[in-house]
Amino acid sequence: MGEANKKERKIKCVVWDLDNTIWKGVLLEDEQVTLRENITDIIKTLDNRGILQSVASRNNHDHAFAKLEELGLSEYFLYPQINWNPKSSSIKTIAQSINIGLDTIAFIDDQPMEREEVSFSLPDILCIDSEDIATLLDRPEMNPRFITEDSKIRRVMYMNDIQRNKMEESFKDSQEEFLSTLNMVFSISPVKPGDLQRAEELTVRTHQLNTTGYTYSFEELESFMKSDNHILLIAGLEDKFGTYGKIGLSLIECHEDVWKLKLLLMSCRVMSRGVGTVMLNHIMRLAKEANVCLQAEFVSTDRNRMMYVTYKFAGFKEIHEDGNFVIFENDLQSIQPYPDYIEVNIA
Repeated sequence: MGEANKKERKIKCVVWDLDNTIWKGVLLEDEQVTLRENITDIIKTLDNRGILQSVASRNNHDHAFAKLEELGLSEYFLYPQINWNPKSSSIKTIAQSINIGLDTIAFIDDQPMEREEVSFSLPDILCIDSEDIATLLDRPEMNPRFITEDSKIRRVMYMNDIQRNKMEESFKDSQEEFLSTLNMVFSISPVKPGDLQRAEELTVRTHQLNTTGYTYSFEELESFMKSDNHILLIAGLEDKFGTYGKIGLSLIECHEDVWKLKLLLMSCRVMSRGVGTVMLNHIMRLAKEANVCLQAEFVSTDRNRMMYVTYKFAGFKEIHEDGNFVIFENDLQSIQPYPDYIEVNIA
């Protein structure tokens, strides 16, 4: 990824070094390290913007994490990697744990050698010198266009995911039986004005479970919401651990005899929750009730193979292919029921 592209992208996670970065001094040499000036406000502001944060530090884990707890910062860091491994290895672990692309991560460290090691091993990472922390919040990569309700609680939602995953790891029966213990409620409703900022955010942030990769601006989505020739739906999910927030979006272009599904996406955070087909099945039911043919556009990217498989499993057949662009069609003769382990609410 070139520098120009790096400047255009948005960061989803900031990974911090600790010594001489979050705090002044080296913890193993000085137990009385103090926080860098304004660092708490910077961390809290990033958190409020919906930017996740983690740690990649060469330190004794228990000692350093205890210091973060003492300083009141430990809760802000997901999957902190405090060990003696290369920082690039730690960052890869963080990216895999959160399930985000490396090109959405920024790494902040005071040591040029550490930044160089990460840049060499993971060239998509944006590396930042800790000397530049004072201007971090002004960088365009750190400023999402909107701060939505989902943004403000994003870290909490990921922390809930950690609790779910721990419970799943200790569960002895089948995954379907585990899912049935979550008391999941999946809601589908037309997009309302208050949903538009989150709807735009979903198109910009969601890459893996996205059928076309199309991004739509707030203004475009608003016009679709008001259009008589489009159906714009948003989905939410919650369970006994709390809300996942708004996690799905679909856009249907309606003609007299045919509906075209222009966009179907789901947040990667619900990938393992068995809910990927719920919205698609709902759209299939709507099309059957309207007595129209249902087609779906698909644009292959390097990340969205799972959505191609989702269409095939739902009985869609390819009727047109041009390079990485495919049009699917479904005769709507066989529509799967919603899974037993989930309650579906249609507004």
